[in-house]
Amino acid sequence: MGEKVAAKMIGHRLKTKQTTRDGIKVTQLYVAETIQYEDEWYLALTLDRESYTPVIVISKKGGVNIETTAKENPDDLHSFKFSLTRGITHELISEVSARLEPSPMEVKSLGNILIRLYNLFVSKDATLLEINSLARSSNGTFTCLDARFTFDSAAEKRQKELFALRDAESEIEEELEAEKHGLIYIKMDGNIGNVVNGAGLAMATNDAISDHGGASANFLDAGGQATKETMQKAFEIIMRDERVRTILVNVYGGAATALGPLRVPLVVRLQGTNSAEGLKLIEEAALGLHVESDFGKAAEKVVELARASCS
Repeated sequence: MGEKVAAKMIGHRLKTKQTTRDGIKVTQLYVAETIQYEDEWYLALTLDRESYTPVIVISKKGGVNIETTAKENPDDLHSFKFSLTRGITHELISEVSARLEPSPMEVKSLGNILIRLYNLFVSKDATLLEINSLARSSNGTFTCLDARFTFDSAAEKRQKELFALRDAESEIEEELEAEKHGLIYIKMDGNIGNVVNGAGLAMATNDAISDHGGASANFLDAGGQATKETMQKAFEIIMRDERVRTILVNVYGGAATALGPLRVPLVVRLQGTNSAEGLKLIEEAALGLHVESDFGKAAEKVVELARASCS
């Protein structure tokens, strides 16, 4: 029975909401013991970016997509901010218990798990430790059925042993190539390419495109120190993607002339100090670019061009 199940997985592509449309090729299997349990909880330690503190996120409704729970049943999801210095204290465990009303045995088991997660979170420079599902047994103990851990990429030099475990074969080739040049590239399922400096602006750009009925082919953050060379590499990676019908740029570094004639329309949005002068220079360069200073108009334009190229 086990061999038949394994045969259906090995060599095939795993497709989830966290993967691209193509999925990830399965080359290894992790086999775990089956356990009996009453229900499934969700538990995570992550960072609250707004308050600059770590936070516990927990729900009695685990085993499902946590984004769905947050959207459809937000009252089932509980958050507890805490001090990174003080860690998991008795007061914090009591606060969690007061909200969830677990049994004394469940409190003890949950407290032990939180302490171990915290130690891992701090010692390994984690940004997310997520257990879904956290199985609750009838005797009041908890067992991790599945987990997803994310660690700070900036901690690679401190966490050499941890980062040595990285499986590059399961990652997307373009994302690895971009990383070597100081770029953050994430492949998505749309047909509009993006080149942006700053993660926040990149997310806002993707949202703006979506608001106007389009879909991004990538999330590409060129960083705050973008050079002509890094920008050229960013364009090269995006231009190799045959799905891309047009490109929206929220930063401009002089790469267009080096790349030669572009096979798709390019929309450049520029705003800030001397933006008017910058837009004028781009227009005078006669590179055939579409320039906009308004964020919404730039997103609207790029969606319009993408649709026109598909018709």
